[in-house]
Amino acid sequence: MSHKILVINGPNLNLLGTREKEKYGQSTLDDIRNKCESHAKKTGTMIKFEQSNVEGEIVNIIQDAKKKYDGIVINAGGYTHTSVAILDALLAVRIPTIELHITNIYKREEFRHKSLISKAADGIICGLGVSGYLMAIDGIKKILNNEN
Repeated sequence: MSHKILVINGPNLNLLGTREKEKYGQSTLDDIRNKCESHAKKTGTMIKFEQSNVEGEIVNIIQDAKKKYDGIVINAGGYTHTSVAILDALLAVRIPTIELHITNIYKREEFRHKSLISKAADGIICGLGVSGYLMAIDGIKKILNNEN
């Protein structure tokens, strides 16, 4: 069965490849998008990649996903730790969701140890670099196919 998965990227992820390479690696967001699209295509899965630095735009993207997508992968960036609005949007649409972080948020600053959006997530992937995106796509497919 073909699924439609929305991949949402939050603030500053558009700077990947130039930002703190020791933490986030060399890959740009376009590199990650290309890897995800190639990976999804192999299994007949359709993905849409979005990025915004604006909290309200991310909320709108999530709300608009309700009738269009079967699953969400979200790397909310810094909004992970601050945004009740993104949490509320995810809870409202009730679409299977995987929370994703390139770095291990539990090995970073104390304020990053708390995720507000985790309550809406069916799964969480952190600390596995950009390959976590591919794992998250596979994870959503497993959830949608009742294979988890």
